[in-house]
Amino acid sequence: MVQAYILIQTEVGRARDVAAAIEKIPGVVRVDAVTGPYDVVVLTEAHSVDELGGLIVSKVQYVPGITRTLTCSVVNL
Repeated sequence: MVQAYILIQTEVGRARDVAAAIEKIPGVVRVDAVTGPYDVVVLTEAHSVDELGGLIVSKVQYVPGITRTLTCSVVNL
């Protein structure tokens, strides 16, 4: 399995709606609303990097209210 954190910026006042919508997407492990430069942080996992990319590009980024995402792949040191 490969994992990644997605740091999400949302439109003002939309963090709760975005988090609730993302929670329902298969492959999403955890969703947290946070403070700071990002509004929502999501932990995702998939069987391959390609599957993970598809999850992010075709599902997460299509959630209404998202203005920007930054994906951080998890590495095992």
